[in-house]
Formats: sequence, structure tokens, C-alpha cells
Amino acid sequence: MTLDISRRGLIGGLAATGLAAPAILHGQMLFNQYPFRLGVASGDPAVDGFVIWTRLAPDPLVDGGGVPMAPIDVDWVVASDAAFKTVVQQGKATARPELAHSVHVEVAGLLPDRPYWYRFSVGRERSPAGRARTMPLAGADLRAVRFAVVGCQHYEDGLYTAYRHMAHEDIDFVFHYGDYIYERRSSPMPIAYDGLPRTYVRSHIGDELYSLDDYRRRYAQYKQDPDLQAAHAAAPWWTTFDDHEVENNWTGLTDENGTPPAIFALRRAAAFQAWYEHSPVRARLMPTPAGISMYRRARYGTLLDAHFLDTRQYRTDQPCGDDFKPDCAGTADPQAQVLGTTQEAWLGKALREKRARWNCLAQQVMMMRLDRRTGDEPQPIRNLDSWAGYLSPRERVLEQVRGLNNVVVLTGDEHQNYAGVLATAKDVPVAVEFVSTSITSGGDGQDLRRDADKIRARNPQLAFTNDQRGYLLCSVTPERWESRFRVMDKVSTPGGTVSTRAVATVAHGEVGVVIS
Repeated sequence: MTLDISRRGLIGGLAATGLAAPAILHGQMLFNQYPFRLGVASGDPAVDGFVIWTRLAPDPLVDGGGVPMAPIDVDWVVASDAAFKTVVQQGKATARPELAHSVHVEVAGLLPDRPYWYRFSVGRERSPAGRARTMPLAGADLRAVRFAVVGCQHYEDGLYTAYRHMAHEDIDFVFHYGDYIYERRSSPMPIAYDGLPRTYVRSHIGDELYSLDDYRRRYAQYKQDPDLQAAHAAAPWWTTFDDHEVENNWTGLTDENGTPPAIFALRRAAAFQAWYEHSPVRARLMPTPAGISMYRRARYGTLLDAHFLDTRQYRTDQPCGDDFKPDCAGTADPQAQVLGTTQEAWLGKALREKRARWNCLAQQVMMMRLDRRTGDEPQPIRNLDSWAGYLSPRERVLEQVRGLNNVVVLTGDEHQNYAGVLATAKDVPVAVEFVSTSITSGGDGQDLRRDADKIRARNPQLAFTNDQRGYLLCSVTPERWESRFRVMDKVSTPGGTVSTRAVATVAHGEVGVVIS
């Protein structure tokens, strides 16, 4: 006979004898390993506060994270200085097993437009400190805002060195456009875009993701990375999702494998719950049976209205079987949706208010309708998972921004850097689009992909392309928008360095981009 004298065993033993465990456990002697192994994060800032996040997980890769299956009190503190000499808020939050013992504290009552520092503790265990920042007042005459655009961080494709560099940038916030995790099983022989094997870096744990425990484990593997933790601790994030948080190229309740919608809904629900559990977002983004109300807006004084969009949940299925294909009749379907009617109306109403000097559409998939032919193909080749596969909703959104002359679209997904001009079906320029490359997805890359010159020749709206990994650094003033393409020399081995490959500038009131 063996005797279980672990904390879990004692709790179970007490329950079996009728001596119930306390409703909420407290921190003393709960953990035999450090419980804050997934770091800390802040996000969804407001003029008087922000969300601070952590998850208790002393053994992150096991089911339950190595935490007793009971609610646990977590202390939190916010200070106005990095040394925590001046504490301005503190309290207790409950880490619940139903949410993987994650904690989302919505801090309020702070001063606008200034940095704060935060941390958590359980008993004698203390988390790392993070730095957050409140937003300026909605009517503030803000002279500058600076932020980073990131996403597509396939764990197997490279190291997160770009995040370490980004953590040292002086920024007000981070926009994550999606693909925080990737759902596929490990790829023992990674293949580059040229079809040849590329450097093996590291492997996913586990098979393809279907259950809630699967998704939780994948997030735990990613979030143990110290460079990713450093980026989260450095600034507040506006977090959105794209496809790989659930399944490649999903839309609505449709996956790419023909799974019955009612069955796929179960997988999507598991993925959404895990996304919420591991994101520094507000309680109103907690999933319901209908999904997540993910789209939202941030107003940085009178300078910038940032509209964070959802291009997955309300989208109709890709036309013509998806993928990169010639134009087909399905792309002109007048009933097609990308944002859905409610979100599209929400965006249009905000744009008509003309409240800010600049409008930013922060979203996931490319809006430029590129002709991707690289040979003698007789018809244009389109990415049908992008807005190019949805001409009617694309035209409606471009008509909403026509005449504003202050709209910049921020995009990810392509694993490349792009800068170009967006035009309506009548070839009227209406906005500028910057596509930010991936953090790791695609591996090291190079300055230009093979046949990039042919893509540029067929697409005069393009002003810049690049195929390295990295992030976009945006500096916005009343007079101009400047985007710096920050690129890595390598992500396959440690020690990668970052540099500015190009600077793209948009003058306020003009629809055009200058590259320097």
C-alpha cells in the first residue's frame, strides 16, 4: 500500500472522509515548483487602467498545470514606479480551475497616459514584474503614439529573438494580429518556401490540437519562452486571433477538412477558451456558446482611432475551394462576408464620426488584391483566404474609408513585409496598407523571395516587399505616419540581430507611401 501525501492527495483524502477542503486555497505550501512559469502580461488598456494577466502553472505541460483542482487566491499589486515603492492599487483575484488557473484583473482608477508596474504573488512566491501603460484621455491633444505590430510566431520555425529586441523598443502598446500558436503536430522535416528543407529549430509537443487540454498545453509551451515573456512584460498588448489559434483557414463554423459544423464548433469552443485563458483581455471577451466578441476600438486622444477587427468568426467560406488560385466567379459573390453585417456597420459608424486625425484598421489578412503570377499563367492568381477572395465586402469597406485620406490598414498572415496603396474597383486610391512580417513563421527568410521582381512588376500598387522575419514599428504624429520594417538576420539560431530594412512614410491627408 502506498500513501499519497501530496497536497492533492491530502485534499482528496479529506474529502473522502467528509472533511471538505476549503472553498478557496491560499498560497502557503501549495507548490513545489515556481508557479509563475508562464510569465505575466498586460493588455486592453483604458484611460484609467488595463488588464493584468498571469496563469498559475508550476508544471505547465501536464493537464491542470500541476495546480490543485480548486480556486486559489492570488495577490496583485500595481505601483507607479519600477521599484514598487509607491503602490497605487492592490487586491486579491481568484485563479479558478475552470479557466486553467488564469487570472485577468481589470485594474481601474489610475491616471491617464502614464506607465505603471505590476506583479502577482501566491504565498511566498512572487511573479516577475511587468510594465503597463494607461491610454490618454479621449480628447487629449496627443502629439505622438508609438507601437509595434507582431504575429505569426510558429514555435517550430524559429527562436523568438525578435521579441527580445522588441521588448527594448520605446512603445505605448503592441498589436498582435494573430497566429499566436499553431495547431499542427510536429514537423520533423521543415520545408522552406522554395520547397527545400530548412534548418530544424525546435518541436511542438503533442499531436494536432482538438481538445481544451491540447490547446492549453500548446499555449503553455509557447508562453514558457523567455523572449516572448519579455515582450509581454514590456508593454500592454491588443491581442486578436487569426486562423491557427483554431485551425488553418477556418471561417465561421467551417474548417478546411469538411468537418460537420456542429462538430467543428466543439473544437472552436475549446480553442477560444484556451485563447481567452492565455490572453490579457477583458472579461467581456470571455467565450460564450456564440463565440467571442473580439472586435473593439481604442482611441488615443484625438490622434488615433485604432479599430481591432475580427476577419474569421463572421466570414463566409472561401470561394472556389480556397488556396492560391485564378480568379473565379465566387470571388464576386454579393452575399459574401468578411466582417459580417454587424461589425461592418460598427466600423462604418466609427469612421463617419471622424473623431481622430488618423484611423487604423488593425486586422489579419491582406486587403491589397495582389496578382501573384510568377510565370506565364493566363489569369491572375489570388490568395482566396485574403480580402482578394471577397470582392463585395472589400469594396464596401473601401467605400467607407474613401475620402477620409487618413486610413492605414495593418495586416499580418503573409509572412512577408509589404507596403502599398489600396484602391477601389474604379481604381480610386483610398488608403495605405502595411503588412507586417512574421516573428518566426517561414524560418530565416531572405531579403526577397524568388520571383519577387515578377510580383512587383504585376502589382504597381506595391511600394515595398521583403521576406525576413521581424516586426513593424509605427510612429504616428499629426503630420505623418511612419512605419519601420524591423527585420532579423536570422531566427534559426541564437544571437540574431535586428535592423531597419526600410522606412515607409504616409503624409496626413495624402493616399500614398514613400519608402526610404
